[in-house]
Amino acid sequence: MSTKVIALGLILFFSFASLSFGALQVGFYNGKCGFRDVESIVAGVVADAVENDGTLVAALLRLQFHDCFVSGCDASLLLDGSDTEKLAPPNLSVRGYDLIDEVKIAVESVCPGVVSCADIIAMATRDAVHLAGGARYRVETGRRDGFKPAKNVDLPGPSISVPNSIKAFSDRNLTATDMVYLLGGHTVGVSQCLFFKDRLYNYKKTGRPDPTIDSWFLNDLRDQCPEDSNDNNVVFLDQTSMSSFVVDKSFHKQIWQRRGILEIDQQLALHPLTKDLVTRVAFGFDFASKFGDAMIKMGRFGVLTGSEGEIRRTCEAVNSAW
Repeated sequence: MSTKVIALGLILFFSFASLSFGALQVGFYNGKCGFRDVESIVAGVVADAVENDGTLVAALLRLQFHDCFVSGCDASLLLDGSDTEKLAPPNLSVRGYDLIDEVKIAVESVCPGVVSCADIIAMATRDAVHLAGGARYRVETGRRDGFKPAKNVDLPGPSISVPNSIKAFSDRNLTATDMVYLLGGHTVGVSQCLFFKDRLYNYKKTGRPDPTIDSWFLNDLRDQCPEDSNDNNVVFLDQTSMSSFVVDKSFHKQIWQRRGILEIDQQLALHPLTKDLVTRVAFGFDFASKFGDAMIKMGRFGVLTGSEGEIRRTCEAVNSAW
């Protein structure tokens, strides 16, 4: 073999090795913090928190979705300031920031300047999902943190149409199938009456309820959200008994039975583009693994890797603010 061929082979080898190091990968932090297992540290903090507050599972799922969906999974949602993503109307009710900060402190205490806030979001959410009965899917790590929040916070609303929702997910490299599984995160979610009350009493200003709602279920929802009640009343998106805090397929079974609460949720089970997918999930046996696959795929969107971005000292501020 000629010297030129050997040299070319070495160049290609090191190029691919460098690419692999800079890209997301399972176990990115292995060996980067001595004998410390970063993922175990994260899991321990999350387990203690979720044991005390089971609603943190839904909070973390929503936090990761809102971070990734706007400008990519770069922890830009965590930044404090007077003009940040946190203050955008869709994010005012996002929770889980304190838990992410708690995990960051724990990790920094044993491995300073190595683990990104963006990766902490992904790992903490995975661990919360697992604690709630979902799969402990293999999170890819190696993300770095963004320098600035997005100027425009464009998130799908509860009344978005199925075609528009599919487009929004497609713009983030996610398929309709991914969308159906990811919206299954609503299995541990809640909603204020404000976001669906029109479906109960005055759907599209007709003076009548949404005809797609099961009649018995309509009465249940009206009990929880009376017409003259406070719009801030909260209801579980998964009304299945004993399942409101469990990551499972009961949400898909519920919308298949015309018992969806948000309009987009119910339309998933009715629209020609997604109804067969919902049926497949509702009566299938692989929700846990497929939901995990969709979370992994969402976690790849718009990431910063290699020399891009930074590893923040604290999650709420860029390092230049120190």
